[in-house]
Amino acid sequence: MRSPRSWRISACLLVTNRTVLPMSDWLYNLPVWWMALVIFAATYGATAAVYLVVTRLAVGARARAFKAVSPGLLSPLGIIFGLLVAFVAVGVWGDFDRAKVAVATEASALRTAVLLAADFAPEEEAQLRALISRHITQCVNEEWHAMAEHRATLTLPPAALIEVLQRTLTLTPANDGQRTAQREIASALESALDARRQRIIVSQSNVNSVKWAGLLLQALCTLIAIAMVQSNNRMACAIAMTLFATGVALYILLIASHNRPFTGDISVGPEPLMQVIEMRPSSVP
Repeated sequence: MRSPRSWRISACLLVTNRTVLPMSDWLYNLPVWWMALVIFAATYGATAAVYLVVTRLAVGARARAFKAVSPGLLSPLGIIFGLLVAFVAVGVWGDFDRAKVAVATEASALRTAVLLAADFAPEEEAQLRALISRHITQCVNEEWHAMAEHRATLTLPPAALIEVLQRTLTLTPANDGQRTAQREIASALESALDARRQRIIVSQSNVNSVKWAGLLLQALCTLIAIAMVQSNNRMACAIAMTLFATGVALYILLIASHNRPFTGDISVGPEPLMQVIEMRPSSVP
């Protein structure tokens, strides 16, 4: 979960860079409790609308038609809804885990490069550390915001990381230890580049509109079926629909709060990378 640092995107921002955010971006940037309030309110509102429409229509011949709907229909509808939730949730949480692994891998690779840089002369170590720090600072101050807004792309390579790799390859090792360190630093930097690519790719992950539409439509169909089956007993109808609507809202909240790995209160932060900057140089006691 994100901590309140300067890199954090304000949860209640409706305007970013003078551009009005789409409604989905506005929702994803809300704090979890506000997101829960919006989702539960919208779900209960839709449920109340279905309840009012069905109960008002349940008169005369329509009431008999509603009552003829078999209660056995509710089981397959509920099972289909559960399968859809599981299908969507597996993808969402899988992407979230991939994002955490990518950030941890990048931080670990950069930490390795910083540690091995100590095998070279102090001025060479300082240059490598400065370039790595510059790369991390750019990631925190620019890339994280871009990833949160789905603007990050692989079009522009990380200049500082490319430069530190090039500088590493041009170093002249004085002994076998430095030659080994040079190879390991280059390998670590290549791993960091690959992890950054994975981080940016997974930042584009999102539950598309077709999946959301299918999930919500299935929930609506189940609510309508519950209202029809229980239309002759309004109290039982209200209770059953409220219970199902609560489950629907909870599932939507869980998916929406994890939908974008780098957006919102529950997101992957740059803390592992920032810890690399905070490492003390080997020359400092």
